[in-house]
Amino acid sequence: MQFEELRAWIPQINANYHLGVDGLSLPLVILTTLLGFLAVLISWKMNLRVREYFAWLLLLETSILGVFCSLDLVLFFIFWEIEVIPMYFLISIWGTGRKEYSAIKYVLYTLFGSALMLAGILSLYFATGSLSMVELAQTDLAPLTSALPLAAIFFLLLTGFAVKLAVFPLHTWLPDAYTDAPTAASVVLAGALAKMGGYAMIRISLSIFPQVAQDYAPLLLTLATINVVYGAAVTLKQTDLKRLIAYSSISHMGFVLLGIFALNEVSLVGATLQMFSHGIITGLLFAVTGIVLHNTGERNIVKLGGLARQVPAIAVIFTIAGLGAMGVPTTSGFIAEVMVFLGAFSSTTVTGVHIYTIICLLGILLAAAYVLWLLQRVFFGSVLEKFNKVMDADNLEKVYCAIFIAAIFLIGVYPMILTDVIKTGISPIVALFGG
Repeated sequence: MQFEELRAWIPQINANYHLGVDGLSLPLVILTTLLGFLAVLISWKMNLRVREYFAWLLLLETSILGVFCSLDLVLFFIFWEIEVIPMYFLISIWGTGRKEYSAIKYVLYTLFGSALMLAGILSLYFATGSLSMVELAQTDLAPLTSALPLAAIFFLLLTGFAVKLAVFPLHTWLPDAYTDAPTAASVVLAGALAKMGGYAMIRISLSIFPQVAQDYAPLLLTLATINVVYGAAVTLKQTDLKRLIAYSSISHMGFVLLGIFALNEVSLVGATLQMFSHGIITGLLFAVTGIVLHNTGERNIVKLGGLARQVPAIAVIFTIAGLGAMGVPTTSGFIAEVMVFLGAFSSTTVTGVHIYTIICLLGILLAAAYVLWLLQRVFFGSVLEKFNKVMDADNLEKVYCAIFIAAIFLIGVYPMILTDVIKTGISPIVALFGG
């Protein structure tokens, strides 16, 4: 752990203000701060309760960063819960569509997962007397007696993480929240907030419960496969631009889950890289969708068409983002998915992982189908005269989209800038599985 801060906080329960970063958390901290900066640029035209809006946006970024940096379970849980408040207000005040419904649904799902997570943290504390993630990862929990078996504590914690990662069947909050949130909130929500679940699975579920994770890996790989195939199949049926991107995220989070529970060093590095890659690719997709919606006043795919001739800059940006989502070589999506699949297929830790990996390959074919079909329906085909006077992306919009694009290609062309860092955080965890 680097840049550690350790101060006694609540001595009565051995809780400390303990922060730090390693190879696992640092890329996600960078991702969150990058998306936070870009979310401010995306929100530049906001004119409703501006100061309050940016206050909630900054609190949201703070809480996500707190989750990625916390090394004490109580501190981790507090940051995890704080995030719900700004997200609720951002969706319910500045959102669109059924915004109140989506905001409340998001809160209810999160609180359900958090209640179980808190029960797991308390059970772990009563069994060990420790709240330090670092200490718990170095402690053999098997001999310790607890009111609950280790598998029960594992699943209490995992359920809370699975809600955030939108693991089937706890995923139904995601399409509503992503669709009805304002553009900048959608970028942060899809880009950084959903990654809290994947990060917590690696940091807590795998590090503290390695044997339980290995025992139940086939179950989690089954859910990963459902996420990938079901998410991509449902994406093909969508006619709303934002909802389509939301369902594609469910599929891509399935790749993350596959990489995590393949329990292989390459697959775990790939899963972490996939979280970073998905953050910038989906962030760009939501950002450019926000521009389309703002300029045309329309996000129903059926009512759009031929926009490439009227708004060429937007069309180019959207196409690049789509290629990243498909995992085309030289984009970050390609190298992340390749690492997940190669790592999972070569894993010897989990029986039958090859079958799950082969089925998940369908997700790549379906991704190509829904991305190409989306581009064809929205930007190509016959030109609609009603969009003749639509404005193309302005200079500010081109700048923040260019930053997204640069990050996508930088990671795609030179992935070692991140993978070498991630490996230092993953290696000690893989060692727990004999890797």
